[in-house]
Amino acid sequence: MKITGRRKLNTCRIIAVIAALITGLFLPCASALAASDYEAEALLRKELPIQSNDIKGWPTGPEITAEGAIVMEANTGTILYAKNIHEQLYPASTTKIMTCLLAVENSSLSDMVTFSNDAVFSVPSGASNIGMDVGQSITMEQALYGIMVGSANEVANAVGEHVSGSISSFVSLMNKRAKELGCTDTHFANTNGLQDEDHYTSAYDLALISKAFFSNELLCKVGNTPRYHFTATATQPDDFYLNNKHKLITGEIACEGVLGGKTGYTDLARETLVTCAERDGMRLVCVVFMEESPSQFTDTVTLLNYGFNNFHAVNIKDNDTRYMPGDSLFFESESDIFGRSGTILKLSAADMMILPRTSAIEDTGYEISYDLTESERENNPTAIARVSYTFGGAPIGCAYVCYNKLPPAGEGSLPQGRRTIYLNVKILILILLGFVIVVTIIGSLISRILSNTTITSRSDRIRYNRRKKEFMKKKFRSGRFK
Repeated sequence: MKITGRRKLNTCRIIAVIAALITGLFLPCASALAASDYEAEALLRKELPIQSNDIKGWPTGPEITAEGAIVMEANTGTILYAKNIHEQLYPASTTKIMTCLLAVENSSLSDMVTFSNDAVFSVPSGASNIGMDVGQSITMEQALYGIMVGSANEVANAVGEHVSGSISSFVSLMNKRAKELGCTDTHFANTNGLQDEDHYTSAYDLALISKAFFSNELLCKVGNTPRYHFTATATQPDDFYLNNKHKLITGEIACEGVLGGKTGYTDLARETLVTCAERDGMRLVCVVFMEESPSQFTDTVTLLNYGFNNFHAVNIKDNDTRYMPGDSLFFESESDIFGRSGTILKLSAADMMILPRTSAIEDTGYEISYDLTESERENNPTAIARVSYTFGGAPIGCAYVCYNKLPPAGEGSLPQGRRTIYLNVKILILILLGFVIVVTIIGSLISRILSNTTITSRSDRIRYNRRKKEFMKKKFRSGRFK
């Protein structure tokens, strides 16, 4: 039977209705099944061990549904909470923390960032963007807000091209900078975190990157912006607002002291989140990987509260009086050998350690090292030694033993490449006293030996002379000399 056009249309409509009914019946079931699977996986992840709980005397950390998580104190690098912190996982858009860090380190805020065809169209349809077109330009400052607030993938690409000339060159720079920061479980394959099996990092590595990011005042401001307004310009014609999806930044979920952060999501990465907060002299970076919404936010609040409630920062110089470095008479002394007042060596005043609130500084161990790295010498030009502190074997901070004052340039300053040698004058004086005593004893012994020798010789002569006289008398009496 021949089907007319109208019948074809009706048939198509009927098929469409049937398809819609089937879809309506099965898709919710499929979605519910998928959600159920994710919830089951989250519960399994909650049972994973928390490595920081193995530290003797350490406050017990909370169980969360993240695959990997860390809380790091940014000023000291102390790890307060650790769960699979070296597992290689997908970071999703939290990658953009590194992109913005490199942008600030390698460009000016007034630079104009122009969008190429590759920057715009290498982003797949449906991925996060702010609608930039090829040929449009925005300032680097606007680009930073576009990346951190709007999570714009095309903007991250354009920034990479502006800094390094191409996306691939910028990715190489990302990997180089990651190594410089101490990352060992990281490899970047793009500027924005779009899914790629060769694009991964760990909670620990991302905390190191975030630590550097939040040490920059401008990036803290950008990373803590809940809403940003783009105005029309000659090189970008649209007027629009960007709204941050980080609920701790917008205030949708309360958390005291938030300094900023970045969200991330892909189907394989699941929800990822980086957050920085500061309270009572501690700055904590929290990273959670592979969570289900909204747990990435609620677990982050739980972890930050755990850190702030159970630990505190302790100034080392003001509180640790247990030791004096064995090779310096002048450590914490009031005068030098010439009677001049003032210390020659001292502990750096700003150095801190992070301690559990239930513990004392006497519960820590320490180790002194004179083998400073080049970076340490650059950051602490007067330092001669490092005192590294541990609690239950876990690093909790360090202090530097520093020369109190560097000689002014041209006034006894050391030539480049020379090292200052610090003499222990106390030991030197003891050695000199010992030497004098030994010399005195030896001299006394020699004098006695010589004296005894002299006395013995005189006695022999006296006896010889007496015997000679007696012999002569006997001969005289016997008449031999008649």
